[in-house]
Amino acid sequence: MTAAPVPHDTAEAQRVVAALSAAFSAKVVGQEHLRESLLVGLLTGGHVLLESVPGLAKTTAARVIAESIDGRFRRIQCTPDLLPSDIIGLQIYDASRASFVTQLGPVHANVVLLDEINRSSAKTQSAMLEAMEERQTTIAGTVYPIDDPFLVIATQNPVDQEGTYALSEAQTDRFLIKEIVRYPSPEEEVEVLIRRDTGLYDRGHRTRPVATLEDIRHVQRVTAEVHLSRDLMLYASRLVGVTRDAEKYLPSHVARVVEYGASPRATIALCTAARALALLSGRTHVLPGDIADLAHRVLQHRLILSFEAASTGVTPGRVIDAALGAVRVP
Repeated sequence: MTAAPVPHDTAEAQRVVAALSAAFSAKVVGQEHLRESLLVGLLTGGHVLLESVPGLAKTTAARVIAESIDGRFRRIQCTPDLLPSDIIGLQIYDASRASFVTQLGPVHANVVLLDEINRSSAKTQSAMLEAMEERQTTIAGTVYPIDDPFLVIATQNPVDQEGTYALSEAQTDRFLIKEIVRYPSPEEEVEVLIRRDTGLYDRGHRTRPVATLEDIRHVQRVTAEVHLSRDLMLYASRLVGVTRDAEKYLPSHVARVVEYGASPRATIALCTAARALALLSGRTHVLPGDIADLAHRVLQHRLILSFEAASTGVTPGRVIDAALGAVRVP
C-alpha cells in the first residue's frame, strides 16, 4: 500500500491553524464545534450558516476570526427593508467631479457577518448569495472582485419567525456547513462571568493577528492537498446517496418523510470539509471519523422533509443518524 502524499509545507500550515485555534479559544469560551466549523469554512473557502438564539457569541466569534488573520470584518444587520445595493454597493453622484463614483458595499471584506439573514427579503438574499458563489459583484456593468480569502457567516434565529423570509432550499445548499450553536454549560457560563469581572474580556480590545491573509491562502492550498482515499470518497458518496434512496436503506418511519435527499454538492462539501477537519486535527490524511463528525453539519440543511416529519418528530438529525448506521465504515 502506498503512503499518503504529504502536502507541501504542512508543518507551517499546522502552525497557522494551531495559532488560529488558540486565538479563538482565548476570546470565546467553549463552543468547540463553532470553532471547528468556522475554521473549516476559512480553510476551504466555504461559508457557514449558524442557527441559534441571540447571545451565544456569534458576532464575537466572527470578529475574532477576522482580526486573527488581520482581515477586514463587516457586520450586516439584515432587515426587511435592506436593499441589494446596501450589500454589494452602488454608484453615487459626486457633484464636485460632475460624475458618478462607485461605492463598494460591506460584502467587499474578508469576513462578513450576515446577522439574521432570514430577516432580509428574497431579492437581497439572492444578491448576497450570488456574491458568495461568484466571488464578485457587478455595479453599473463593472465587475468588482471580492477579497480573498472570503468567509461569509450568516445567522438565523430559529425562535422568532415574525417578519422573516425563510431561505429557500437552493440557497441554503450554498452554505458548506450549518452549525447549530448550543447554550454553554454552567461551568463555561461561569468562565464568561469571571472573564468579564476580571477584565479578561474587553469588548474594545482587538485580537492580535496571528496570521496574514497570505498565510490563509497558503493554508487553503495545503488543505486541498490533504489525502483523501478513494474508499473514503466512496463512503461519503454512499452516505449522501442513502438520503436520496431512503426507502431502500432507512427504516420505513424515517424514509417516508424524506422528500428530497442531498445533491452531489453535498458529497463535494463533505469531502472538502473532511480535508480541513483532518488538518485541524494535525493530520495529512482524512479518517472515516472526519466524515462522520461532519455529516450532520454538512447534510442537515440539505435534506427536505415532508410536513409529516414535524408531526412525527423526525428531524434531519435523525435521518442522518439512520444514514450513518446504514453505511458500512471502510
